[in-house]
Amino acid sequence: MEHAVPRWRTLWRGGARTLAMLRDLALPPVCASCRDPLGAGEGLCPACWSRMSFIAPPYCPRLGIPFVYDPGPGLLSMEAIASPPTYGRARAAVRYDDVARDLVHALKYADRLDLAPIMGGWMARAGHELLADADALVPVPLHWRRQWSRRTNQSAALAAGIARIAQSHRTVPVLHGALRRARATPQQVGLSKNERAVNVQGAFRVPPERKAEIAGRRLVLVDDVLTSGATVEACAKALSRAGAAHVDVLVFARVVSPARTPI
Repeated sequence: MEHAVPRWRTLWRGGARTLAMLRDLALPPVCASCRDPLGAGEGLCPACWSRMSFIAPPYCPRLGIPFVYDPGPGLLSMEAIASPPTYGRARAAVRYDDVARDLVHALKYADRLDLAPIMGGWMARAGHELLADADALVPVPLHWRRQWSRRTNQSAALAAGIARIAQSHRTVPVLHGALRRARATPQQVGLSKNERAVNVQGAFRVPPERKAEIAGRRLVLVDDVLTSGATVEACAKALSRAGAAHVDVLVFARVVSPARTPI
């Protein structure tokens, strides 16, 4: 039996749609990257779309790092062999280039929440094999002070976009607040790989009252960008300590070295 939608929620949704229509009339949509008018639609103009670098096979089956050529089934990247992560698999929708950076910055710093469903859709396609086995999505959390200053958590917005796509096939809930940032950490930008790992060491935890939601479940950790992997590694360790059966990672973009070959 379906539950009735509260009247306040119906009114709120109607008001939100009206405000969106008024905003579009006053401010016609522009490309999230170059800011040129789109005329119709949303997201990217054709020129910027053509510059998007989507990640597709062949790639490392463990880390999702794209290969220059197909080395054959099951061959891992040098990074996966030298330093196996706590999480099982990582997948990314695009390479972190100029256009991807503009999209991430627009979502993160410019309140472009309208981009989250688009970016989440690309992520859902890139991570379809992860989502097929997932019990739930877990966004990488912000510290409460940083989230207050930004007003939203971009990883949570992306997770909601992914969930909407995934739910056309099966229900994959988003566990908001199941993973928390226990302490504020400096920005990772400008830090070396080792410094990034030290910076986030012990920074995440699962609250005791949320461990029942984590224990024994297959989880997909969601974030916007994967650079060194230090943040998702620290999160995966916290989820594993709380009893997660399996943790995968799904991000919008990942940093890829210009010359990337398999071993």
